[in-house]
Amino acid sequence: MGGGRSVLRRLVAGLAAIVLVAEAAVLVLVHIVLGRTTANQSMSIAGSDPDVMSKATYAMGAGMGAFLVLCAVLAAVTALRDRAPGRFARVALISAAVTHAVLGILAVGLVGWAAFTTLMLILCLLVLILTLYPAAARQGGEGDGGGPVEDAPPPPPFGELKPTSP
Repeated sequence: MGGGRSVLRRLVAGLAAIVLVAEAAVLVLVHIVLGRTTANQSMSIAGSDPDVMSKATYAMGAGMGAFLVLCAVLAAVTALRDRAPGRFARVALISAAVTHAVLGILAVGLVGWAAFTTLMLILCLLVLILTLYPAAARQGGEGDGGGPVEDAPPPPPFGELKPTSP
């Protein structure tokens, strides 16, 4: 395992952690502003209760912020340990990447290209974490057991494939 590759992996994971914390703070702030605006203006959509809508906006902001902070912590732990993320961390980071991809698609039409670019840069950091570390886990035999399986027979050569039914 090369030293430069390790530095790159740690840098990407650490940068992703910092960016995810900043994104969480911005999203929580945006949801607080939206919730207060909804409550102060007594806005209603199709007869919905404005108080319920503002509280739901606060809850959504808190939930999104907590999820992004969780992903930031998982990325920071990955950077500090310089090991592939575990199964739970991998699932959380993949779901964050998918969320950023979907939000990026929506952001082009609703918010603009700057928001799209920001979301795609965060998506790139998440995908880099997920792709840089598995290679190290396979090479070093670390991680979630991604090493070679010794009990499996080698595959037959191409010309010797046999049908499975008689």
